[in-house]
Amino acid sequence: MSDLVRLEKAADRQEITDLIYRYCRSMDRMDHEQGYAIWHEDGIADYGPDVFQGTGHGFIDWVCESHKHLDAHSHQVTNIVIELDGDHAGSEAYCIATLRSERDGKHTQLMVWNRYIDQWSKRNGRWGIDKRVTVIDFDEVREVTPIGQRTLGSRDHSDPSYAAIKGLR
Repeated sequence: MSDLVRLEKAADRQEITDLIYRYCRSMDRMDHEQGYAIWHEDGIADYGPDVFQGTGHGFIDWVCESHKHLDAHSHQVTNIVIELDGDHAGSEAYCIATLRSERDGKHTQLMVWNRYIDQWSKRNGRWGIDKRVTVIDFDEVREVTPIGQRTLGSRDHSDPSYAAIKGLR
């Protein structure tokens, strides 16, 4: 394999990894546009029959609407494995999603340990998800006692990260 091919493969892996991270960020900031950019227009999202099955863009809309009542999300991604095959790729990424809410003065935390199993394609020079199957390995819900109030962070474009990272707008 030539050095140029190696560099192209490394760039493709990095681009897919960045998109996985940006997907998580779009969920945490409830950012429709950034979430849409991860998927191809005809991309399919399968989060299971009890959660969501439909288009990738539909999933982004569903999360942003159905999670409005939550106080915060935090998605942490690890163990990203990517296999490239020209303009197609497959990946698996482990994710821990933590969701926090308050109801009747009680704080509840939902944690989901899952894996994103994605099929990707590069169309017109842009990588995007063609199909995502999310496997939930285990989860839990528990009452928690917050240490204190959140400071500065928000689930929209007023979050300080938008000022620091101009390309996220």
